[in-house]
Amino acid sequence: MEPKTTWTGAVGRACNVLLVKIVDGLALSKIHPNVLTFIGLVINIGAAWLLARGAFWQAGLVIIGAGLFDMVDGRVARKTGQVTRFGGFFDSVIDRYSDLALLIGLLVYYGNINRAPYVVLTAVVMIASVMTSYARARAENTIPQCKVGFLERPERVVLLIIGALFDRMAPVLWIAAILGNLTVIHRMIFTYQEAKRLEEAQTRVPAGSSSVAVSR
Repeated sequence: MEPKTTWTGAVGRACNVLLVKIVDGLALSKIHPNVLTFIGLVINIGAAWLLARGAFWQAGLVIIGAGLFDMVDGRVARKTGQVTRFGGFFDSVIDRYSDLALLIGLLVYYGNINRAPYVVLTAVVMIASVMTSYARARAENTIPQCKVGFLERPERVVLLIIGALFDRMAPVLWIAAILGNLTVIHRMIFTYQEAKRLEEAQTRVPAGSSSVAVSR
């Protein structure tokens, strides 16, 4: 029996085919993946300007456009054999600038219309955005991996797009503020538990095992 085809599956496959064609075209153009990453930042700055002016649905469309560059830069790097350690670092740093640019746009908008509570709320989201990535980066200096937590960057971007396109930015900010900070707390708890487990495992290693390993 053949698997049933759903419209969501068909849309997903069509989007993937389109994405592959875009990646192939960019690979042939020999554009450097880091340039694509930077273009995404420039587009997000444009979206931030629109948010600051209150042009929310236009900003939502521009954020979607910026997201396309975010999706293809890594694929182009793999396709053209240009995957580097610096490329991953650069992509991560530019992502942080993109996130903060969009939130600065909202800060300006709420400041201009004298909505002080939402200025504070946007600032809380900004803190959560930075701390989510910082908590993981710092944790992974202590434990092997820390990918727990629901609200990572893709989810935050999708929330902003929904808020902008449907003019529901206020509830989106509340969700991002709460879930973002809960993600940070989750990562703190997870890191504590993993660090404690690793320390306990280390104390159970026989005292003479290190000397035995050296004498081999």
